[in-house]
Amino acid sequence: MLTSLERRGLADLPPLVSDSLLALIAMVNADPRTDKIDVGVGVYRDGAGRTPVMRAVKESERRLHEAQDSKSYLGGAGDRRFAELLRPIVLGAHAGDDRIVGLQTPGGCGALFLALKLIAAFNPQARVFMGTPTWPNHPPMARGARLEIVEYRHYDPVARAVDFGAMIEALESARPGDVALLHACCHNPTGADLSEDQWREVARVVAERRLIPLIDFAYQGFGRGLEQDRFGVEVLLEACNEVLITQSCDKNFAVYRDRVGCLFVKAPSADIAKFAMTHLLQISREAWSMPPDHGAAAVRTVLDNADLAADWRVELDAMHGRIRMVRERIAAADPRLAYIADQQGMFSMLPLSVEQVKRLRSEHSIYMADSGRANLVGIADGDLDRFCEAVVGALDTPTSHG
Repeated sequence: MLTSLERRGLADLPPLVSDSLLALIAMVNADPRTDKIDVGVGVYRDGAGRTPVMRAVKESERRLHEAQDSKSYLGGAGDRRFAELLRPIVLGAHAGDDRIVGLQTPGGCGALFLALKLIAAFNPQARVFMGTPTWPNHPPMARGARLEIVEYRHYDPVARAVDFGAMIEALESARPGDVALLHACCHNPTGADLSEDQWREVARVVAERRLIPLIDFAYQGFGRGLEQDRFGVEVLLEACNEVLITQSCDKNFAVYRDRVGCLFVKAPSADIAKFAMTHLLQISREAWSMPPDHGAAAVRTVLDNADLAADWRVELDAMHGRIRMVRERIAAADPRLAYIADQQGMFSMLPLSVEQVKRLRSEHSIYMADSGRANLVGIADGDLDRFCEAVVGALDTPTSHG
């Protein structure tokens, strides 16, 4: 053991648990087979298996290239017009509410970071109620803000649906000021979303218990549609005086590597909202100082032009349509997969054991997380039949424990 006088250095860093997704990516890259199917990485792919730049974004970037005359700083809030144009898309009927402030962030992760740090600043005793399974970065981000996590079961693996009873029981046990972390749509990793009636019940409990809803809105447009996917957001904005919404354009504008997000915060009054914004700007100053401009400028250019915005919606609808098609194809392959057609977004949990997942890797070069979580739209059209046949074959093959 080191004494207080001994110097500590980099060699004294504690060991870390390796990131399973990064390990999976490394396995895919190391596999020399040319017929690999990677449903581990969470990016949208088209029928050819590519993640293309959207037409509207490509045109907006061309216009930026021709018209942009400076790379000077924009300020801590980033592109203010970008955040303003997102308001009606994300907030719907609440877009004009002056109790809601918004600012640009580096992707949805940046928005989550800001939101959790803001919560920790005004209530360090707040507990974050988090359904499991959830996006793997949610727990470490909450811990990074030094907030306690309370887990409950979001997903019933037998019913292949939301365990709504467990969810309501957990939220009803929360203290005033605790945080309810909610997926707005296209739940990652399960694909199991709340119904409209369930959203209304969640909003009732959250309001009655005086909880703070923190809504992760990363996949708008990939579920039931651009407007339908914000149903839960609007219900909670109607019911609660304080709401935090972390938004990402990375998926629905396909600008993943440009890291484009926004945080919206609703406060009890416009004055409190403005005061909260000063804290957000200070927190962001200590983290990234100024958010990156290019991706947000491209999105802003799309939304600020009627023709480009209309073309973006056409492309987004086509992406949504492909997600539905893939889900229906997989669901039709076997009765044990039928539930997949009732779920939303890119992800589902396939009913596979770890042993079966590993067999798919070794025998069929199909890569997914050990949990069976799969990005269903990561499969090219030409690989869908082979994927379905391999998964059904794995389900038909007994494991060492079955």
